[in-house]
Amino acid sequence: MRAVLEYLEAHQQQFIEELKAYVRFPTVSAQSRHREDMLRCAQWLVEQLRHLGLQTQLHETAGHPIVLGSTPRRKGRRHFLVYGHYDVQPPEPLELWQTPPFDPSVRGGVLYGRGASDNKGQHWAHVKALEAYLRTGTELPCDLTFLIEGEEEVGGPSLETFLKRHRTRLRCDAVVVSDTGLPGRDLPALTYSLRGLAAFELELIGPNRDLHSGIFGGSVHNPAVVLCQLLGRVHDARGRITIPGFYDDVQPLSRKERQRLRRLPFSERSYRRLVGVSALFGEAGYTPNEQRMARPTFEINGLTSGYQGEGSKTIIPSSAAAKVTMRLVPNQQPQKILQRVEAFLEKHCPRSVRMNFRPGHGCSPYWLDPDHPDAQAALRALRRAFDREPLLLREGGSIPIVNRFKEVLGAETLLLGLALPDDNAHAPNEKFDLEVFARGQHMSAWLWQELATR
Repeated sequence: MRAVLEYLEAHQQQFIEELKAYVRFPTVSAQSRHREDMLRCAQWLVEQLRHLGLQTQLHETAGHPIVLGSTPRRKGRRHFLVYGHYDVQPPEPLELWQTPPFDPSVRGGVLYGRGASDNKGQHWAHVKALEAYLRTGTELPCDLTFLIEGEEEVGGPSLETFLKRHRTRLRCDAVVVSDTGLPGRDLPALTYSLRGLAAFELELIGPNRDLHSGIFGGSVHNPAVVLCQLLGRVHDARGRITIPGFYDDVQPLSRKERQRLRRLPFSERSYRRLVGVSALFGEAGYTPNEQRMARPTFEINGLTSGYQGEGSKTIIPSSAAAKVTMRLVPNQQPQKILQRVEAFLEKHCPRSVRMNFRPGHGCSPYWLDPDHPDAQAALRALRRAFDREPLLLREGGSIPIVNRFKEVLGAETLLLGLALPDDNAHAPNEKFDLEVFARGQHMSAWLWQELATR
């Protein structure tokens, strides 16, 4: 391993320049004007992997291309799939960026740019670790396939079909994903659980047009008021969700898990400063880490109704709408939760307005036993790379594809995130710590040794 690690140390500046080139592609999958940028980036990835000597293909889909790159398969060796995504979130609002989102810059040991952390930098660390093996002639103790898609930020509509179509080629012993986080630069972590997701849109329709609030006000139910009243029923004063049956299937936190979460470094003052609030609020009886990592939620993502331009316009709006997502925990199921939410809203919606409930995307929660042999191998690799005892985390976010990996490929997923809490994923001034980038390469290099012989 000495040659591999020395190669990584000697080539960090090259790796950073390559990552900057990667980030320059404005790969916003949600915006159709970037379709050509998506294709150019996928083609660039193919060339990068091919240059390393991998068997590489670009696969067209109904949406954006999927890139596959594989080392030669050899009988009797374990095979692992490394997953990443080259698409990114929209960069707006642009005026809040200190430097342009697709003109990456390095300041203070940090690379700024949209996609630097989510997810280009994280899976690029794995590519560079493999490069170190191949360029130094060091025996890679297992077989690897890289699967890098372009639709993760829009729900990954093409990937499940792709997995089923290429099931035989992609069958593996485990999947490695670096698309989560670690609590600090010196705090490596394995994420063993992810929250699931259920989304919906709620629309309330009142009068057949916007009405003059002076002439008609007081005699017609205002849809915006009804929407506020309906959504206001969802939480009680202690932060608990009041929808009947919402918590029925929740897998309680064990004493061991609660102790593990309490060991995570946490300062309420620092956390409040990070998110910019004067006080925290959440479900009573749980710590902030438990609330954001291991408890279900009901969050209003957006509200729309009436006139929102400059000045005032005295109307009763004809409609009001909200976008909502709920984070779910083991063993909650999106479809069952959506049915219970719809029934609750229908029960409390007055006859004076018409309700439209439109279910959206969703995914089930994910949980991996931390004592699984592959999880233990991953912890050893983290320990070697960071020279610290790694932590076990539950993650509040969702990665829908990990459940598809288990269902289609029969493989568990090792979540080895490299994003820091303040990396601003999905926000302006997204960044990626370059020290963590380097340590992530070392972790990946050790990972294949540990997994191959676990």
